[in-house]
Amino acid sequence: MSKIALTGANGFLGWHVRAATHAEGDEFAGIPVGDAFDADRAAALIDGSARAIHLAGVNRGPDENVATGNVRFAEQFASALRAAAEPPVVVVFANSTQVNNGSVYGDAKSRAAAIIAAAAEDVGAEFCDVRLPNLFGEHGQPFYNAVTATFCHLLARGEEPEVQQDRELTLLHAQDAADLLRGTISLEEGRARERRECVSSLLGRLSEIAALYTEGEIPDVSTAFGRDLFNTYRSYAFSRQAPIRLQPHADARGAFFEIVRTHGGNAQSSFSTTVPGVTRGDHYHRRKVERFTVLSGVGRISLRRLFTDEVVSFEISGEEPGAVDIPTLWAHNITNVGSEMLYTSFWTDDIFDPQNPDTIAEVV
Repeated sequence: MSKIALTGANGFLGWHVRAATHAEGDEFAGIPVGDAFDADRAAALIDGSARAIHLAGVNRGPDENVATGNVRFAEQFASALRAAAEPPVVVVFANSTQVNNGSVYGDAKSRAAAIIAAAAEDVGAEFCDVRLPNLFGEHGQPFYNAVTATFCHLLARGEEPEVQQDRELTLLHAQDAADLLRGTISLEEGRARERRECVSSLLGRLSEIAALYTEGEIPDVSTAFGRDLFNTYRSYAFSRQAPIRLQPHADARGAFFEIVRTHGGNAQSSFSTTVPGVTRGDHYHRRKVERFTVLSGVGRISLRRLFTDEVVSFEISGEEPGAVDIPTLWAHNITNVGSEMLYTSFWTDDIFDPQNPDTIAEVV
């Protein structure tokens, strides 16, 4: 187990880095900066860490706040690095590809990088300046983090977003950015995972995803980018679009209903029986798309977003067949709360790989 120290832990990217750290079984230490900064406590949190990552920054606001905020946070982080009894082996700065564009934000990020690089050199740590493009992913803040978050937020509410300025974006999913910052993938692999997309094209993709998913259908998830966009959209559609009610077709022979309709990609289906009172699951996925469908009996599907306490539950009976699509980075389980055997179907967008199961234990 390695210790990862992190500023900006409560932000969008910070949440994703924490999730990736948890998935790898590493220890996490969040370092408050700004008005909440405590020099002694910050040094203690960094002490003995394998990697210290500086995420905290000011992305938007008055120019003065952007300029001074980014430098202030970097100076606080740098002072904690120098004060740590056992400095980290690696120091990482979550920089931006806008660093050299001449903007106030770009200049502030450049100054912050220089401050942190000097501190890393002073303590003998390796310094990694990771320049990130436009990030997207689950639970980004609309109208703040990225246009993808804004589009998903509006589409999930049945609204029609508009393109204010059409330009090409370089996009990277937040879990890929987390892997990059944690050093589990190389800079070259991180660049290979980026995707160039015009704003108008991005809106077109997300609009198609929303239209299909409103009908309970799974869009084309045959590419990593398509899957990641779908998972991002699903984080905004949940839980208003759950459970998905399935339409049974019954006659004298019995009943028939469609479990899932997909528009591209691999898939695997499985089936389980669960005796009364027993719970299955208690894990989460970083990237896997998964659908639970109750076929017979009564099941309670419970879910909890990582690092939160609120549990969302749905009770579904086979008499009124329904499905719940499990959001990525949410712990989940299913419990037989009835008196008869529970029959459940499980569908995923990938074929299970025991070497890379994407199934991390976590109790709901």
